[in-house]
Amino acid sequence: MKPIRFIGLCAGLFLAACSPEIEPATIIEDNPYLSAADKVVTLDGDRVRYRVDGPADAPTLIMLHGFTDSLNGWDRLASALDDEYRIIRPDLPGHGLSGMNGSGDYSNEALAKFVGAFIKETTDSPPILIGNSLGGLAAWHVAADDPDAIAALVLIAPGGVPHNGIGETPVEVPAMLRFYLSKAPEAGVRAALRAMYGDPDLLDEADIARFVALMRQPGNGEAFTARAAQFTLPDPMSDLAQITAPTLIIWGEADGVLPPAYSEIFDTAIADSRVLRLPGVGHLPQAEAADEVAAAIRAFSATLRAPETP
Repeated sequence: MKPIRFIGLCAGLFLAACSPEIEPATIIEDNPYLSAADKVVTLDGDRVRYRVDGPADAPTLIMLHGFTDSLNGWDRLASALDDEYRIIRPDLPGHGLSGMNGSGDYSNEALAKFVGAFIKETTDSPPILIGNSLGGLAAWHVAADDPDAIAALVLIAPGGVPHNGIGETPVEVPAMLRFYLSKAPEAGVRAALRAMYGDPDLLDEADIARFVALMRQPGNGEAFTARAAQFTLPDPMSDLAQITAPTLIIWGEADGVLPPAYSEIFDTAIADSRVLRLPGVGHLPQAEAADEVAAAIRAFSATLRAPETP
């Protein structure tokens, strides 16, 4: 496998509350990627940045980003939806401006537990849970483990199917990937992001700069490497079969990180599911095709609110 494709693949894949307290965001002052809409919640002793947009009384969407990304990766999709939805999006532990977690546990199980605790702390009613790549893997684990926690599920090129030699046990993290995760060299980040787009010419220079800056935040490189070293992809079929929430599966047909054919595996395993494939779109549809994804989510959400026919 070519080095650039391998880095892009890894970047796409690896991406209980204890007296929670919400406070103004103060993790890193004067950071250009902080917003007035940012908040901080403390869960199990770890401070996590998250952002809230949209009307307070609107249906809630929680968005979970992929490996090495941040809540800022949802900016385009959030802007396309925040007129009608309350949008909540965290920097997952060890990402963005959240910082490392105290336990050092970056397993998929720990991430799902974090998401479950985050949902309970930040919402009053079950939200529509949306996840891309690593965030999609965490989202469907939550849906399988606690069906009452969410109203519906949107999976955007989710992780979960054994792939690239990763299965039930972790694999050694190659030295090249360790260097990439710990140093976030601009050339490497640019190459990885281009590999995630169906049309790399749509990649914005500001997105590259953001990725580099937030990957280089103190502790993130160490957290990325720890997550990669703990990452597993056991057979998901029995867990996926436990999902009862209505599910929309979105996949770019030009995804070079996770094969679009994997959408059929999720669709077969999840009882109430439907699939949208986007021609020419890569691994980050929420960034590359935000308008199309927003339209799909609006239509999907409308079916949830539609009254049943007598």
